[in-house]
Formats: sequence, C-alpha cells, structure tokens
Amino acid sequence: MDIVIIGFGGMGGYHAQNLAAYCKTNPAHPLRVAGVYDIDPARGRAAEQQGLRAYASAEEVFADKSVGAVLIATPNDFHLPYVQAAAAAGKNIICEKPITLTSAMAEQMYDAAEKAGVVFEVHQNRRWDDDFLTVRKIFDTEAVGAVYCIESRVMGGNGIPGDWRKKAAQGGGMMLDWGVHLIDQMLLMIPSPVRSLYCEYSYIYGEEVDDGFNLTVDFENGIKYRIVVATDCFRNLPRWQVYGTEGTATVADWDLSGGMTRVLVKKDASLRGIKAGNGFTRTMAPRADDSVQQLPLPVVHAEPWAFYKNFAAACAGEEPRTIRREEVVRVMRLMEAAARSAHENEVIKEKL
Repeated sequence: MDIVIIGFGGMGGYHAQNLAAYCKTNPAHPLRVAGVYDIDPARGRAAEQQGLRAYASAEEVFADKSVGAVLIATPNDFHLPYVQAAAAAGKNIICEKPITLTSAMAEQMYDAAEKAGVVFEVHQNRRWDDDFLTVRKIFDTEAVGAVYCIESRVMGGNGIPGDWRKKAAQGGGMMLDWGVHLIDQMLLMIPSPVRSLYCEYSYIYGEEVDDGFNLTVDFENGIKYRIVVATDCFRNLPRWQVYGTEGTATVADWDLSGGMTRVLVKKDASLRGIKAGNGFTRTMAPRADDSVQQLPLPVVHAEPWAFYKNFAAACAGEEPRTIRREEVVRVMRLMEAAARSAHENEVIKEKL
C-alpha cells in the first residue's frame, strides 16, 4: 500500500526511514512511502532528493487514487482537519501523537474515520519500548511481590524542543509531548479506574507552555503511580522505580541497566545501626547481604516494527487495531484533568 507523509519535519523524516526499513523485512504487507507534502517548499525539495514525490498540496494527496494511506506528522493543531479530510477521501490514516488538542476533538476524529470506514491509528509507539515492557512484566508476574507504587521518569537538560512546541495554540508543552506516552503506558499497565490525581507543571524556561510536570495518580485498587517529566535536569533519576511487597526494581535508563532486589527474610536479625549524618539510625541501615537476593531485570524485547505491522494488517482486514479509540480518548481526558489540577492547584477526584 502506498502511503504519503503529511509534514516532513523531524517525525516525518523518522517515519520515512523506518517505513523503508519495515518494507525490507515485511514484503507481505508493505507500506511504501510514495511521497510527502509539507507547507515548507524546502522540505519538499529535500524529499525529492530522497527520491520521493513532493505533492503541491494536501488536496492533491487526497485526490490521488493510488494513495492508500496518509501519515500525519504535522504540528498538533493541524491533526484534526487533516484527519477529517483524509477520512472523507477514503484514506487510511496514521496520526502522530498526541491525537489532537482535546478529548472532544479526538472524538470528532474517530467519528469521521468510522463514518468513512477507514483505519485510523494513533502513533502511540512507546507501548513497544523495551523498558516499559520489562516493567510491565515485573508488575504482571509480581517479580517483586504485589506492586503498590511505580515511578516513571523522563528527564533531560535541553529545554523544550523546537519552535511550535513552545506555543499553546499549537499544542506545545511537555504534557502533550511526553505525558501522552507515559500516561498511555500507565493506563495500559494498571487494571483499575483512577480514583484521584494531582499535578504540578513547571515553567522554568518562562515559556507559555509547561516545560515539565509532576503527576501523581491514585488508582482504586490502591496502586500509586507517579510520572515526572523534566527538561531542566542535568543528573537524572532512574527511568523506573517499582516498589513491591517483596522487593524493589530499578530500571536506570533506556539501556535497561538496573536490577531487582528481592527480600529473602522480612526481619533482618543481624541489622546493625549506622552513623547517618549527624545522627544514628537502624531504621534506614542497609540490609545484610544474606537477607536479600539480587536479581537481573526480566528484560522483554519488543517485536520489531509492531506498530506498522498492526496498521498494515488492520488495513488488510486481518487484525483489529491495537491502539483503540477508548484508550486514546481516556489518555486525553486524564491529561485534561491533570491540566485542571495544575492550574487550580487541587486534587482532582474523578473516576477516569
């Protein structure tokens, strides 16, 4: 199936490279990049230098009967009109995350796709991150006992990327950029409604949108989940910390460094106090080596090109879409609740 990329910036170029690699290993369901459209003529010329057709307009793309699908990788505020137009033209659609700016707009996009009978999938690709899949296995298998608290962090020191991501009208800010991924991971992992949440935004760089946030979510099943995103941090904390009734797991970074410590005996009979700062503690003293067990992480590797494979199979009518409407809309609604919490400085008590 021929696919055209609308928006040939950083993510558009990323998809072009990935789809070329995908096609080499998946000839049964190819997704051939036939061309691109970008409002910047320079990006069209760059596409032509790569052997791709540069369309003169989005309307030209939608009118081309040889095009079976479009991939929308524009700034976030353009997602809604492009999805509606593509659906009306009968094109299957991949849309970059976040799907759009609000949950109401997201519902309009799904309504348009369902009315047209086209496949519409949002690129929530971090469902297939190895670090997430590893933590999900720790959670599901109770590798450190019953998990009661999870901390998920993405931290860097490079500020808000790019230009339009600093503008509220275009859907900028780190909640929409990274929060959409990390909240999606959280809701996939925890099989429970949300009981309450509290969120703080940071504005260290003085932009009109958030450059980071700290979100704590309490689930009805008793699990607490904390998500931290920072763009002004120069010494990072672990990517993941998982607390269970029988141990603790740390995933230090995307390289899957870290490990698990599992308790062998709950009461350490040989516990000795230590000097701690200007005082003494037994409570916070390290456990004796023979009271705990050090274990490697149960690393899980994702299936290569899983997102593209599912989209192609869904277009062929062979599989249902992996990323479902209700999941995407639920993420948007939780982000909206987090924004209310941050702006009003209060705990939001809603069943989400």
